[in-house]
Amino acid sequence: MTLKTSAHQIFADQFGYQADHTFQAPGRVNLIGEHTDYNDGFVLPCAINYQTVIACAKRDDRQIRVIAADYDNQQDSFSLDDPILSHPDQMWSNYVRGVVKHLQKRNKNFTGMDMVIAGDVPQGAGLSSSASLEVAVGTVFQQMYHLPLDGAEIALNGQEAENQFVGCNCGIMDQLISALGKKDHAMLLDCRTLGTRPVPMPEDIAVVIINSNFRRSLVGSEYNTRRQQCETGARFFSQASLRDVDINQFRSVEQQLDPVVAKRVRHVLTENARTREAADALAKGDLARMGVLMAESHASMRDDFEITVPPIDRLVDIVKNTLGERGGVRMTGGGFGGCIVALMPLELVETVRATVAEQYEAQCGIKETFYVCKASAGAGQC
Repeated sequence: MTLKTSAHQIFADQFGYQADHTFQAPGRVNLIGEHTDYNDGFVLPCAINYQTVIACAKRDDRQIRVIAADYDNQQDSFSLDDPILSHPDQMWSNYVRGVVKHLQKRNKNFTGMDMVIAGDVPQGAGLSSSASLEVAVGTVFQQMYHLPLDGAEIALNGQEAENQFVGCNCGIMDQLISALGKKDHAMLLDCRTLGTRPVPMPEDIAVVIINSNFRRSLVGSEYNTRRQQCETGARFFSQASLRDVDINQFRSVEQQLDPVVAKRVRHVLTENARTREAADALAKGDLARMGVLMAESHASMRDDFEITVPPIDRLVDIVKNTLGERGGVRMTGGGFGGCIVALMPLELVETVRATVAEQYEAQCGIKETFYVCKASAGAGQC
């Protein structure tokens, strides 16, 4: 049963009438450009064919009723006439409540809604299930009530909800690619200007995501430390962010920097350059060059930014040795575990799957999870 069919069936069973519209918003994977977002840099994500789907219908009153199919049909309801507060027990409810609360600040011209939410974006895998939910909910209200908000504003609204209502610090990349993704394209995103450029992807290329199922604790504190080190580096150059530091300028004074800070700065500067070059290589279908850039990105994350872990490095090596020059692979996400992303010809997918299944668990004692994806369209009706 599809997500859409399931959501509509639950809607009819629980609410006693038929939903009249369905909207979706996808998850995402970042192909290259890691820890560049908060340095005003560049990222190259694509939306993937795992999504949040919402069956919905407008209400005549100002009540919002929501059912989460993925949480045993848990329900939530709240009124637009009352202050929207955090739900004490249901975290998923707070993403919905936060989006609606922040939408009210942008445009009050909407009333009630009944919604059933179903999704297949893997949770906790770094594939942006939360951003997918935020953008899907925002899109429901934007479309159903014809709110004069574009996709970028729906994305910003989701980010605000996550930062200020849910209380999780995140950049804008996840929501923006979920809102604006284009089928068979990645998106080069300038995190300073929020300017975007669609980057066509070859038709015969698979986007493979492999979850190492390894996660180290202290990820949050390590993330904050890296961010502070980058800010220290920017201050050394009297710049607001590392985006404005020239690589040659850095190399001329590298020895004067704290050695750890110098490594962090080098990663960000070289990763920004790699990401822009990767967009051009991908647009030309140059998978060999893309593979080199992804390998350099991973090495930089491992040696300069120091955010990889042995199981991730092993997984990358297994895939890299299998692909040779016919694709690329790197860790994706914040680091210290999580997923790797690989680009490869469709014909190599099963070979890679079999090799990883044979070697990774045997060497690391953990079973991986394997996802074969395609670059997909952003949020909209479905």
